[in-house]
Amino acid sequence: MKTRTRLITAIPIVLAGIALLFMPLPQRTTFDTRIVSVAQIQRPATVVFDYVTTPAHWPTWHPSSLGVSGAVDHSLDIGEQVTEAFRVAGRRGRAVWTVVARERPGRWSIEGTIGGRQAGTVTYSLTSTEGGTRFERVFTYRAPSLWFALLNRLLLRERIQAESDEAVRRLKTVLETPHAWP
Repeated sequence: MKTRTRLITAIPIVLAGIALLFMPLPQRTTFDTRIVSVAQIQRPATVVFDYVTTPAHWPTWHPSSLGVSGAVDHSLDIGEQVTEAFRVAGRRGRAVWTVVARERPGRWSIEGTIGGRQAGTVTYSLTSTEGGTRFERVFTYRAPSLWFALLNRLLLRERIQAESDEAVRRLKTVLETPHAWP
């Protein structure tokens, strides 16, 4: 009888714990993630900027970008949108990216949504150097729940960092290879 009483008492506590894992987290939390990848590219900042801000090029250099549609054939301006099919950390989906900042050739930023929910922000910062351009890509995303925050900490963040680092390495290779792009 005591065991049954304990079980009946424990069930609501376990269910409440599980529910907490899936409750939305506050908008700004310590569970926000920032993925930073940097490369020195031997090309002028204007050339790098125009290339990376033209979505048609994304599948060429970013391993997570499977395809793009919409405004893809030019360097996007503030307010323009593009839809991207992606595979990030093994997860496939479609994101709608909207340009929220553009300061050619120094900074460009897009905010993404997946299914109408905020998915993250990607910001490119470019600095002219003696040998070309210092290119920095920052991907920021938030954990919508404690469950996602745990999953991110244990599995996702490391994979996303590796994919972002590989993307920036590929970008450097493409831009520094003669005749590799139009």
